[in-house]
Amino acid sequence: MVAASGGGHSITPGGKRPPARVAEEAAERVKRKTKAAVWPTGPGAAEPPPGEMDLNRIIQALKGTIDPKLRIAAENELNQSYKIINFAPSLLRIIVSDHVEFPVRQAAAIYLKNMVTQYWPDREPPPGEAIFPFNIHENDRQQIRDNIVEGIIRSPDLVRVQLTMCLRAIIKYDFPGHWPAVVDKIDYYLQSQSSGSWLGSLLCLYQLVKTYEYKKAEEREPLIAAMQIFLPRIQQQIMQLLPDSSHYSVLIQKQILKIFYALVQYALPLQLVNNQTMTAWMEIFRTIIDRTVPPETLQIDEDDRPELVWWKCKKWALHIVARLFERYGSPGNVTKEYFEFSEFFLKTYAVGIQQVLLKILDQYRQKEYVAPRVLQQAFNYLNQGVVHSVTWKQMKPHIQNISEDVIFSVMCYKDEDEELWQEDPYEYIRMKFDIFEDYASPTTAAQTLLYTAAKKRKEVLPKMMAFCYQILTDPNFDPRKKDGALHVIGSLADILLKKSLFKDQMELLLQNHVFPLLLSNLGYLRARSCWVLHAFSSLKFHNELNLRNAVDLAKKSLIEDKEMPVKVEAALALQSLISNQTQAKEYMKPHVRPIMQELLHIVRETENDDVTNVIQKMICEYSQEVASIAVDMTQHLAEIFGKVLQSDEYEEVEDKTVMAMGILHTIDTILTVVEDHKEVTQQLENICLRIIDLVLQKHVIGKFKGRIKRYYVEMQEKMQNVMQPNFLKSSFFSAKEGELISCGEWGPLFIAVCGPLTIAASPVAEQRLQTLRLSSCGSRAQLLRDMWDPPRPGLEPCIPLFVQLVLERLTRGVKTSELRTMCLQVAIAALYYNPDLLLHTLERIQLPHNPGPVTVQFINQWMNDTDCFLGHHDRKMCIIGLSILLELQNRPPGVDAVVGQIVPSILFLFLGLKQVCATKQLVNREDRSKAEKADMEENEEISSDEEETNVTAQAMQSNNGRGEDEEEDDDDWDEEVLEETALEGFSTPLDLDNSVDEYQFFTQALLTVQNRDAAWYQLLMAPLSEDQRRALQEVYTLAEHRRTVAEAKKKIEQQGGFTFENKGVLSAFNFGTMPTNN
Repeated sequence: MVAASGGGHSITPGGKRPPARVAEEAAERVKRKTKAAVWPTGPGAAEPPPGEMDLNRIIQALKGTIDPKLRIAAENELNQSYKIINFAPSLLRIIVSDHVEFPVRQAAAIYLKNMVTQYWPDREPPPGEAIFPFNIHENDRQQIRDNIVEGIIRSPDLVRVQLTMCLRAIIKYDFPGHWPAVVDKIDYYLQSQSSGSWLGSLLCLYQLVKTYEYKKAEEREPLIAAMQIFLPRIQQQIMQLLPDSSHYSVLIQKQILKIFYALVQYALPLQLVNNQTMTAWMEIFRTIIDRTVPPETLQIDEDDRPELVWWKCKKWALHIVARLFERYGSPGNVTKEYFEFSEFFLKTYAVGIQQVLLKILDQYRQKEYVAPRVLQQAFNYLNQGVVHSVTWKQMKPHIQNISEDVIFSVMCYKDEDEELWQEDPYEYIRMKFDIFEDYASPTTAAQTLLYTAAKKRKEVLPKMMAFCYQILTDPNFDPRKKDGALHVIGSLADILLKKSLFKDQMELLLQNHVFPLLLSNLGYLRARSCWVLHAFSSLKFHNELNLRNAVDLAKKSLIEDKEMPVKVEAALALQSLISNQTQAKEYMKPHVRPIMQELLHIVRETENDDVTNVIQKMICEYSQEVASIAVDMTQHLAEIFGKVLQSDEYEEVEDKTVMAMGILHTIDTILTVVEDHKEVTQQLENICLRIIDLVLQKHVIGKFKGRIKRYYVEMQEKMQNVMQPNFLKSSFFSAKEGELISCGEWGPLFIAVCGPLTIAASPVAEQRLQTLRLSSCGSRAQLLRDMWDPPRPGLEPCIPLFVQLVLERLTRGVKTSELRTMCLQVAIAALYYNPDLLLHTLERIQLPHNPGPVTVQFINQWMNDTDCFLGHHDRKMCIIGLSILLELQNRPPGVDAVVGQIVPSILFLFLGLKQVCATKQLVNREDRSKAEKADMEENEEISSDEEETNVTAQAMQSNNGRGEDEEEDDDDWDEEVLEETALEGFSTPLDLDNSVDEYQFFTQALLTVQNRDAAWYQLLMAPLSEDQRRALQEVYTLAEHRRTVAEAKKKIEQQGGFTFENKGVLSAFNFGTMPTNN
């Protein structure tokens, strides 16, 4: 429930008073509150506070931030002022003032947005600190709440966008609890007779809806309560505006559509939208989609037309109907609460909307302008309609024209493609491989529609293939149409390779129509031909010469072609052929060096992540050959990584981070491939250390920590004897104290990599490391643990220091069980590494406020937290540690004190392991079952007048009879049992199949104790109940079974393993006509 301020009415879904009366009361309250408004002018504004700040001083500082010469001094001035009470409201006064220069207002808006985003919510002090972090004062927050809606309504667009972001943050933290009145305020301006306030108030409402857009249904109650008022209001408003096609009217209509989309795109609130209400809305959407765009818009440059409000309004209407059809309107593909609505949608709206969309496609076919996003959303809607009989019957007579005149046209090479290719081929590559571009691309949507129609409706594929065949075999066709024909065929490759009519003809297609175009003088045809080779890379070649030609032509295009887009497509095609064709891999062995050199050149030039992935796969395919060129490759990759990391736009462009991660992954792959070549790994040492050094210098450790941690593990295993103390000098000792402490992972990393050299190098190193303390982030403890999990030689000098670090952190108090168990695991891993050394360390450590050795405290904490060890790895570590503890001959007194807890704790951990294994087996079975069902459905076609029915649909319908409790139980199972957290799913080499078996380790330890020390064994076993004794016997039985299985597996491996045979499949059709080359 959202309660209105001032003791007024409550907005509830079941309110009994008429909406008109509610609106009148809300408007009256707002008027009473705002009667004496002074700033900003307008209803609802609050009076300025007494003792307000000097606005002119703030204005001058903001103005200084725009001037490069004054920026530093101005920023210092603002940084000294922003914590003063009334500073934030003063910014808002500046923003809404018409007497302040616009750049200053804009700077103030950005500063206020940053303040609200960072300092609006109340925050607690960090653990161990008493000082609360800065927050905007509640008095200031109230002033901003009282005035920000008016500020948004009054401000120009460039300022308004910053204020709406402020409003979103405020609503996120304050609605409904601290600010229920925002509903009344927005409603007051929506009802205003002045249309000038409508757009701003709708933008405010949009922020309210966006705040709840992705929340679960049960978390949306405050929004649903508010929308009981707003939804009828905006529906009435848009219906009144529909006849008016002026710019401002259509702008308001577009904003209302965006609000509706955010309301329904993730969850459809059926309590707000009944059949009658939805019918009115669907008529609104249909009208907007169908209405004519003003003809004067054709005078605008075609590149700018999609941004016109009339096309954007159409786009949002189409976005809504496509989403409703996809998520709520397809019976059999909806959850049970939407089943009734889906049937109503399909029978009532689907055909009527589709009729309008067919009209849009016909306009495109008649060469009338249609905005790309409108076309894309039309394709998305029709894609849903293909599988339903009622919509397919309407679509079927037109599908051939749609396929040949619309879809095909969209899939052909266009003027804008040619312009971009010639002006900026690297941007052309980025656009073609950008998944976000694909999301909004009409080409991708057309391709998807064609694929669905060809797969689901049997009459579509033969006709479309005949159409493409005619184009490819006629030398007089426009080359761009040949590109379109190849695009169509490549898009349908998965289907063609499974159809007996076509699959044997695909080799002839490549031979007669693709290979010749790989030698075309047109770059886009060569690129498209490489793309088709990639699409058909899994084809079973009957003529070995054709396979050799395919590989040779792809290699030639990669190495010799002058056009970078061709080279990128050739790289993907060649790698795919090598991965799918055993013989192709052999053909390319002599050419690995030039291929890898060219791939590195492409990555350096384009920074394309897909080509980085090609390099990774090629390294795995040609591990022996790569070893001889690994140093050069790694050097090149390190240079590319440095270029990416140091580029000006690195922080702003997400693709750069993806690219950098891909490079590190590739180097990681090289390290794995050359692990048996000691002379190579020694040469790779300095290259990898330079990468680590660069990451530290650029302060981007957070993004690459996982991969860099992998490097130090690799270098521990392969390079420990050849590490250079000089690296320590340059990267460790030269670091500033603050930098080192802020990157606490790296002190341990340097010790881990350099082993005993660190401690031996200088006492300063140890002094530095003593300054490192574990924060509340468990990743640092995880890093410490990983160094000796599994054990590696040469780390003894590190153990005392790191064990002391984690125990000090434990004694300061740890709120989260996650960090507590992670710290405990550091010591447990040390126990596994060297039990005597750990016990000696524990007896020697003296911690502040803890008199005496910490051994007893550590063991007690361990016993108390055994139920907090989660996931397979952590439970396994704990079992192994406790097994070592119970087997100790020279036991510390602390172990004797907890003797009754050791074996019960181990049995509890085994029970958890059993549940983890059962869950994984269930998930694997479900995955296999889904894969089998997908295979069965893959070739399923629907006869012309039938509805698609599949296993999913039947399952959904069968669920309709289930009770609510049963459904909720399933949801709980999915969320709580089948999903692992990142910590629970963490693994190390200790978790590999050939590592230590925890069942055998424990049972062997207990048997050793039984044979060696009967009295201690009796003390261990005495507390066990009958159930626990049965559980112990199960563990013994399972340990013996696992030992037997492991021995049998080892025996099979020694015999060379199993051998499997691949069997080919034959079939028939005719694609053999040779065209004239273009």
